[in-house]
Amino acid sequence: MTTTLRPTEPLQHAADGTRSRHYQVCVNSRPVGAIHLATSPAFGRSVAQIRELRIEEPDRRRGRGTVAALAAEEVARGWGCARIEAAVPADAEAALRLATALGYVPRNRNMEKRLDGTPPELPAGSRGRPMTEAEFGSWMERANEDYVQDWTARGVPEAEARAKCEREQATSLPDGLSSEGMEFSVLEHEGTPVGRLWLGSHDGWAFVYDVEADERYRGRGYGRSLLLLAEAQAIAVGRTGIRLNVFAGNAPAERLYDSLGYETTTHHLYKNLL
Repeated sequence: MTTTLRPTEPLQHAADGTRSRHYQVCVNSRPVGAIHLATSPAFGRSVAQIRELRIEEPDRRRGRGTVAALAAEEVARGWGCARIEAAVPADAEAALRLATALGYVPRNRNMEKRLDGTPPELPAGSRGRPMTEAEFGSWMERANEDYVQDWTARGVPEAEARAKCEREQATSLPDGLSSEGMEFSVLEHEGTPVGRLWLGSHDGWAFVYDVEADERYRGRGYGRSLLLLAEAQAIAVGRTGIRLNVFAGNAPAERLYDSLGYETTTHHLYKNLL
């Protein structure tokens, strides 16, 4: 039997230069599923994304998804893409196994936590205060560099990572420290600054954009205190849940989020197309 992709629409071109196309997955011309292939809004036309891959129940566990994903890679190469990405829901274990078997590498995962409306208390001696303009400038410069390095360490060329960082900062922080909907805090313990928090919102949830305990004070529980501060601030503005992103390989952060009750919602993976 032959598994192929059959386009169901013309190739779509967006104003930002990205492209997209839906296909049927067919076995001997019989439709058995669907796949949606596009290029990345974040990285442009050199990076493809499998946005959907679905095989109908009667045809699952027969290798149809594997062949369809490999065929999508060939289409992406034809588009001139050097990398392909996939987002897999946390409860789609079969899809995660398939991506791993095909050589996709975990890059990051989204996590979330529902809040019960009761602001947690910080440990004795700790408090959060607003970040000053002087603190913001030096912290943002370092945070941007760390963000770029996080992406380059996970397969993104440095120029692409820097461009992504610059675009996101221009969109999220048009007015710097005073940008609407953003809250920047410094955690102090007994009067000494020990960490920083950047909290905003996204899709109706509170969102932790950045959380950082100073390197010299790590291992003392300040990362946990910063996340408790994030919960308290989220509850104060009426949010019922909080979300964040964690990069693969950051084991201390992953353990911390797990211990605080965050649950994974989506795995993000990538593969270089040789």
